[in-house]
Amino acid sequence: MLPVFTDAAQAGAIDHLMGRERDLRHILGVFEQPDGSALLLSGDAGVGKSAVLDAVARAATESGTRVLRAAGAEFEADVSYSALNQILLPLYDALDRLDPAGREAISVALGFGAGRPPKRLVVCNAALALVRSAAEDGPVLLIVDDLPWVDRASAAVFGFVARRLSGERIRFLAASRTGVGSFFDTGGLTSYELLALDEDSAARLVDQRFPDLALPVRRRLLEAAQGNPLALLELPGALRADQRRAREILPALLPLSERLQSLFVSRVQALPAAARDLLLLATLDGTGDLGVLSAAAREWTGEADLRALDAAEEDGLVGVAESPRRLVFRHPLIMSAVVEAVPSSARRAAHRALADVSADRPEQRAWHLGEATLQPDEEVALLLERTARHILDRGNAVAAIAALTRAADLSPRNTDRARRLSEAAYVGAEAIGALRSASELLADASRADPGQGMSLHSANAAVQLVLNSDGDLATAHRLLVGAIEEGDHGYDAEDPALIDALHFLLLLCNYGADEGLWEPYYRAVKRLRPAPPPLLLVAARTWGDPAHADAATLRELDEIIEGALQETDPARVVRVGTAAVYPDRLAAVREAAWRLVRQGREGGAVRRHIGALLHLCLDDYHRGRWTEVLELSEEGLTLCERSGYAVCTWFSQYTKGLVTASRGDSETAHALADAMTNWAAPRGIREAVHCALHVHALADIADGDFDAAFGRLTSISPAGRFPPYVAHTSWVFFELVQAAVRTDRRAAAVAHVRALRETNVAGLSPRLGMMADCAEALVADDDGEAARLFARALATPDAERWPFSLARVRLAQGEWLRRTRALSECRAPLTAALKTFQQLDSAAWAERARKELRAAGRAVPQPDDRSGGVLTAQEREIAELAATGLTNKQIAERLFISHRTVGAHLYQIYPKLGIASRVALRDALRQRDPG
Repeated sequence: MLPVFTDAAQAGAIDHLMGRERDLRHILGVFEQPDGSALLLSGDAGVGKSAVLDAVARAATESGTRVLRAAGAEFEADVSYSALNQILLPLYDALDRLDPAGREAISVALGFGAGRPPKRLVVCNAALALVRSAAEDGPVLLIVDDLPWVDRASAAVFGFVARRLSGERIRFLAASRTGVGSFFDTGGLTSYELLALDEDSAARLVDQRFPDLALPVRRRLLEAAQGNPLALLELPGALRADQRRAREILPALLPLSERLQSLFVSRVQALPAAARDLLLLATLDGTGDLGVLSAAAREWTGEADLRALDAAEEDGLVGVAESPRRLVFRHPLIMSAVVEAVPSSARRAAHRALADVSADRPEQRAWHLGEATLQPDEEVALLLERTARHILDRGNAVAAIAALTRAADLSPRNTDRARRLSEAAYVGAEAIGALRSASELLADASRADPGQGMSLHSANAAVQLVLNSDGDLATAHRLLVGAIEEGDHGYDAEDPALIDALHFLLLLCNYGADEGLWEPYYRAVKRLRPAPPPLLLVAARTWGDPAHADAATLRELDEIIEGALQETDPARVVRVGTAAVYPDRLAAVREAAWRLVRQGREGGAVRRHIGALLHLCLDDYHRGRWTEVLELSEEGLTLCERSGYAVCTWFSQYTKGLVTASRGDSETAHALADAMTNWAAPRGIREAVHCALHVHALADIADGDFDAAFGRLTSISPAGRFPPYVAHTSWVFFELVQAAVRTDRRAAAVAHVRALRETNVAGLSPRLGMMADCAEALVADDDGEAARLFARALATPDAERWPFSLARVRLAQGEWLRRTRALSECRAPLTAALKTFQQLDSAAWAERARKELRAAGRAVPQPDDRSGGVLTAQEREIAELAATGLTNKQIAERLFISHRTVGAHLYQIYPKLGIASRVALRDALRQRDPG
């Protein structure tokens, strides 16, 4: 057991806080458990979270545990790694214990050294290694207060560390206000909510601290505070003496948050002017660094005597933390009150002083100058714009948007203002999914310079808004083409805005699945100088028209993929993956895609997160990892719903539909496909409609309705034709040929195979080559040729990598052998196919294989006893709740997970229990566990 707290220290902490005995016993008890490495404390503003953290820290210190603390601050929430700097600064002398890469990453991230922005994962690992190194000298307790104000980069590191402390001599405790979001991912971590004090504890606290309160006033105060300790302690101080004694009528009761805010402002205004000045500087600086505070005070007022803070410290507004010494506000509301208590001219003067002492901190200097400047100033605006680019390079899009919008405010010329607002809108729409804010920024840009026309950044942002609202693809295409052709970029291939716009145009062309959309794209790419980026040309062929991509293009794609394996630019990672979709190269970019997903889960770019999920799901589907497909599809659907990226919803509906159709859950598959079509068809997004038709057709085939499947598939690719720039034709040819054969449309099947030979679909990948051989075998003129083609298909190297495709080839071979009366030879492929279908929980295809075996007069292997499948602990809990009649949403609320995640788990539970729906859950669970 980790000796974080001694019994005496625990008793002291518990006795110190009135009304928190049970809470402290629970919190300290969690940390004494073998797996109690991390705890998240939540509660309303003023409920006493910071006081509890102080008590725990005191107990840990008295027990010989080293305490490292940090606290988020509203005014430094946009400064990357600011909170991490607080918590690791005491370990500065231990940096030499790290390996060179980790030492450099931490030094750059925390501002101790210069260099290229480090990768987030390297910083995470280095921070964890540094804390572990400190724990070699004794137990360590990490405490983070005010999580909502912790910057995104630090929050990601804290989340990374907190999840890797099991069995360590380290504990992690963090506090966050209930109902306020943060960049910290709380998933999977133990949490504890700190509630308001009970009536008895609240009354005892008031009586102890304010024994002179009149009974009516005491009663009103207790009613207003509702057990909130901060309100209990602060509200009486706002009352005059006669009011406390009930000699004056008390003021009307205000909402608690407004009351506390007003109270803090009054307390700040009551301080001496020198104290208010210092508090304002400390608030706007946000670091608590006493050196910066002293220097800025000297710059502003000519005085640097920090003893002026004594009055604020005595009043309980601030304190000075030791090791390192820094100013700490007792509550974040105090900082808000400090700003509200002073006129705007004082705030600008304080920002100017902080800018003057921040020469070695260019980003902070730029921000302070921006806030200090009242009139338009191009020099400051340009400095902020450059700062925004640096911030964006580190992945902090929110701070970049703030810097760009402030730069726009300070732009003397309307053209510059419009340009900066447009770029801010583009970053918001592209990176973080701030679609509503992007719309407002674009409107501001248009008002700033209505005659300028649409810049590439504003066009890109506008297209995002069009696609994610009720707009149609034709409008988006026309808007973007117009911006590209009318722009003043000179078709410079080094212009990032132009290249982004062309990649976006490529996406629109693919979505439209219409050859006519591509002419403006190729015209623009051809004009790029000195030469177009290879990816723009290759992706247009492999993603836009894969059926006609030649061998040279595929070689170029392989070279691009190889060069992108260590790529860190999220946009390029997704773009390379997109080019790799139809040629089945997604396995090669899998590691990079997972990197984006992990970054997205830590607060990275939402759109790239969604794109990477699609690529992982498609690769997983072909490789038979269908459970992961369902899980990641649910993650994608949740992301789209929360972020407003409606245009990406069909990605996850498609991948989920592929699995449900392939497993024989036709009802769900058709519902998903209908949802895709209903959304995409009115908007002209034909690629989504084609994917929906693919799902429909798979479900039809699972049900044995080959006639319906043929009708849907020929809506994508007419029999005998592979229309140019209809990408999905390369993925549905086998189903089309099979459906034609099974519905006595032999001429159509032969025509489609003949057209297939005129494309390079078979050369796109070994999997597609295998399926092409199988399709040819189905229409072969003689049995010998058919046998040869089936044998060649099954001899495809590493065919086992695509279990569902391979099993379908074996099933087709077995069906053909039985129909040619080769009854003894059909057993092996049919049995192998059946085994694979069972492993994939593909019930409909497994039943087809069983029927063929029975028709051949062979003993049919019994279906796997699915009741023997082992349920995980969470699956068991979900199953039991579903059996009681709770809906997925109700189950999700109880387990604090997405309702879509509940649905994904049920898809795994049903086959394990040998049932088909939730109505059979109760009996299945009772049979499994009759006791």
